[in-house]
Amino acid sequence: MTSTEAAAAGSNSSGIWNLPNILTMLRIVLVPFFVWFLIADAPGLHSESSGWRWAAVAAFAVAIYTDKLDGDIARSRGLVTDFGKIADPIADKLLTGSALVMLSLLNELPWWITLVILVREWGITALRFFVIRYGVIPASRGGKLKTVVQTVAIFLYLLPLAAIAPWLTWVALAVMLAAVLITVWTGVEYVVQALKVRSEGLRRRAQDASSSDVSNPDTPKQEGQL
Repeated sequence: MTSTEAAAAGSNSSGIWNLPNILTMLRIVLVPFFVWFLIADAPGLHSESSGWRWAAVAAFAVAIYTDKLDGDIARSRGLVTDFGKIADPIADKLLTGSALVMLSLLNELPWWITLVILVREWGITALRFFVIRYGVIPASRGGKLKTVVQTVAIFLYLLPLAAIAPWLTWVALAVMLAAVLITVWTGVEYVVQALKVRSEGLRRRAQDASSSDVSNPDTPKQEGQL
């Protein structure tokens, strides 16, 4: 059996309950634990950088690792499913979104950064669903870079850097600002791609309709047509 045939067989036979999807669901389950660890570390929403904070860091690290692992397994074993295509990005956004919101609630991250990133992330997700009737917006290299830089920035912010080395907080801020710039830039790129996909989809529909009319000359014209 070729790798292509194995991929097709795996995709058709595994259903929802395969290892990559289970890892994706595990990532979703980890989100409330991650949030609870941060709250436990911050009575009155004032971080104490206790063991609970390190537990939150560990939960975030495990969740991020499952994101890479489930993708690698799904592609190598041909276990890509429709459920995974939908659940995986939702799990990612739940994790990063909850981290950003909690960091802002703890007054460790400016709210404007959180709002800019969340509006871009959920806005592009909604745009993808809207444009899917015309075609698929492919993932770009910029989008992958955005995910990596966002993840590194959030991880640095989660670490109790003030207790380790205060100067590292400036490194975390610099990385987060870079993440914001890349997030906005790639968001604009996706909007431009979405407009192109919609335009091409409408053109294909018009061509198909025209071809249908030419191949069926006896089809009665609708009222209002010349």
